[in-house]
Amino acid sequence: MTRLALVDLDDTLTDLSGAFSRWAAEFTSQHRLPGDAAAWLISARRGGPMDRFFAEVQQRFDLAEPADQLWASYRARIPQLVQLYPGVLDDLGTLRAAGWRIGIVTNGMQDNQLAKLHRTGLANAVDGYCISAAVGLRKPDPRIFQLAARNCGTTLTPDDWIIGDSPDLDIAGGHNAGLRTLWISHHRTWQQGQPPHRSAADLREAVQILSEEPAPRATAIRLPRPGAAPSGTD
Repeated sequence: MTRLALVDLDDTLTDLSGAFSRWAAEFTSQHRLPGDAAAWLISARRGGPMDRFFAEVQQRFDLAEPADQLWASYRARIPQLVQLYPGVLDDLGTLRAAGWRIGIVTNGMQDNQLAKLHRTGLANAVDGYCISAAVGLRKPDPRIFQLAARNCGTTLTPDDWIIGDSPDLDIAGGHNAGLRTLWISHHRTWQQGQPPHRSAADLREAVQILSEEPAPRATAIRLPRPGAAPSGTD
């Protein structure tokens, strides 16, 4: 039976935090904002809806552009700034060569996330992907993991894994879906909720952990049918 590893995109495979810092510096320069604006932008972007973030940006700096236009410009630019963490494509190749199927499951707007997948080469390095805006579900809803597995041509089992950096979206969502969970810690300490099954500092360490996993059992997970009410959003 084929083994499946579902992997988060932002800040797991791609260094979105670094890209956001570069965008903040560009944005500050382009709009001739005060010297401390870039630091404020980085500090203010702590999760939550991006439309709300750009409404706050527009109001704080009294910008002429509407918030939705600022957000659209960001979505067009950020894929050009985002970079993979070192060795990601090689690491994914190692897993696939070992017989794993790999899928990417990510929250976000379809245009933005698709551009990242294609620009970085990830679209051709995995068996499938699932973007929240394309399916109307967001992590940690367990059904998005089921859809990601289907896009990879398989069905979830209790031996499949979710790998990601978010305790709320990836680890809690994976637990709710009955998956094994592997937290990308980026050298952080776990501080909340049900802990992951395993932790790794980065994807390379995660691949090493998965390479030591025994063969899976042939047991499928029963998840809510597609028409059921979602269990939550991020």
